[in-house]
Amino acid sequence: MGDSKFVFLASLLVCSVLQMVWLHGDHPLSKVSIHRATLPLLHLAHIKVSPPILGLQGQTAEWVTLEYSSPIPSIDDWIGVFSPSNFSASACPAENRRVYPPLLCSAPIKYQYANYSNPQYSTTGKGILKLQLINQRSDFSFAMFSGGLSNPKVVAISNKISFANPNAPVYPRLAMGKLWNEMTVTWTSGYGINEAEPLVQWGPKGGDHIHSPAGTLTFTQDSLCGAPARTVGWRDPGFIHTSYLKELWPNRIYEYKIGHRLNNGTYIWSQNYQFRAAPFPGQKSLQRVAIFGDMGKEEVDGSNEYNNFQRASLNTTQQLIQDLENIDIVFHIGDISYANGYLSQWDQFTAQVEPIASAVPYMIASGNHERDWPGTGSFYENMDSGGECGVLAEIMFYIPASNRAKFWYPIDYGMFRFCIADTEHDWREGTEQYKFIEHCLASVDRQKQPWLIFLAHRVLGYSSCICYAEEESFAEPMGRESLQKLWQKYKVDIAIYGHVHNYERTCPIYQNICTSEEKHHYKGTLNGTIHIVAGGAGASLSTFTSLKTKWSIFKDYDHGFVKLTAFDHSNLLFEYKKSRDGKVYDSFKISRDYRDILACTVDSSPRTTLAS
Repeated sequence: MGDSKFVFLASLLVCSVLQMVWLHGDHPLSKVSIHRATLPLLHLAHIKVSPPILGLQGQTAEWVTLEYSSPIPSIDDWIGVFSPSNFSASACPAENRRVYPPLLCSAPIKYQYANYSNPQYSTTGKGILKLQLINQRSDFSFAMFSGGLSNPKVVAISNKISFANPNAPVYPRLAMGKLWNEMTVTWTSGYGINEAEPLVQWGPKGGDHIHSPAGTLTFTQDSLCGAPARTVGWRDPGFIHTSYLKELWPNRIYEYKIGHRLNNGTYIWSQNYQFRAAPFPGQKSLQRVAIFGDMGKEEVDGSNEYNNFQRASLNTTQQLIQDLENIDIVFHIGDISYANGYLSQWDQFTAQVEPIASAVPYMIASGNHERDWPGTGSFYENMDSGGECGVLAEIMFYIPASNRAKFWYPIDYGMFRFCIADTEHDWREGTEQYKFIEHCLASVDRQKQPWLIFLAHRVLGYSSCICYAEEESFAEPMGRESLQKLWQKYKVDIAIYGHVHNYERTCPIYQNICTSEEKHHYKGTLNGTIHIVAGGAGASLSTFTSLKTKWSIFKDYDHGFVKLTAFDHSNLLFEYKKSRDGKVYDSFKISRDYRDILACTVDSSPRTTLAS
């Protein structure tokens, strides 16, 4: 290997994860001193990966086998995965406190220790490792290091491997459109609009299919707000395409596939998918909704990555997949991928949820790890997004908002009205978002859509998290003060939040007072809103305060998600399921008639009337 090659390989990096002390503290980014990596490569060390070509049958994910050896093995040896294969080893100085060592211009996708599946490696110096790769629009190479994570030395570099078509359309994700009978399909590819036309072939199952065009978006480093997103964590995002499938018949099953028409007239297609169209607003049918926050992603091969603290996300994902026939729509209410500026992880997340998002609408809300960045208009002036400042969330997933930068919108789904708020923008009285929230709550016809649900990322209602107890607010400061009169006036049934990584349910409550002593079967008028924390879908758990809160009915320091099932206009079932086994650990029912919604409750009716 020539001297130029040695210079090229002078400093490679991998990530070692630090657990968060608290979910809103410093990011658990890796601290590998790659700038201290030394050369030369060991003459007898080697690393080889096979097969050289992946996805020959159209697969978007495949396992590869690494064979490696070192003449001076150590338990600290590790292997990094890099894509593109010709990654930069140049040093990049830190721009802010969210950029941790290694100060390198290219971040690895993930890494694993050489002795992970080879307990005798430190004695024999030989090992075999199996890793899963997903199609990410470029080729891959693998680097082997000695010296541990704090003093890495480049030992060997593998051959390059690639998917047969790195540009192929991948990871479709459905979302409701702005109309109830419209479904959108968003996907990622390596084809720009000058190379190919993006389109969807779709139609009713067993019927005629048509082609619908798709729009294309992308972004550059200049679109992002800071490091690591626009520096060490940057990776070309490819192109994001969205097509609008319109005038759908309620509850009908449709088939579709995503693809591209190349300039030479040939087509590139994905596999076939299908979905069920939404019910008509007010339609009586079985309607089932899964809701959770803060899931993130996790590597199925056990390898490590940046922000490596969402160990339960695979459990949640698998439980949702197993129960997918009994789920009609999903709401992921903030803290989506936890990429935090390491852009390759959005590909990893969309690949992980593809079995879900390709089959049912996958609606998202904005969280602090998607949006927050100083000086960019976010309500909280922190660096939790790692410089993404909302760009990735706004482009990678479709939301039916009038302005994607303002992440609030309504969803009508059969007997449900969902009002999705954006806690990373000001929600207080007098703001644009406050007006949206009131309009969303006020404009629903409760005779047709009796189940009114408020969704947001940060806890605006009630939580026993120690983080809020220490502030003596038991929620985001100024949350309830601004919004509880709207929840009460418009008789919101349930408000569900993420952000706090556990599960909790309150009594029906208004102004800190429980309006019912019932815990499992609510009949007639609720007189208050039930508040739910459902932020335990994957990220490290949040601790409860030891203080006793009268309004808290059920707490669980574990990972899970919630599910709503509307049987008809009078009966709703709520369930909390653990991610570890999918079993129900908390539940309640609401049974009532339309007249119960009309009935006056405290602060839900005009204070004076003509009669008075």
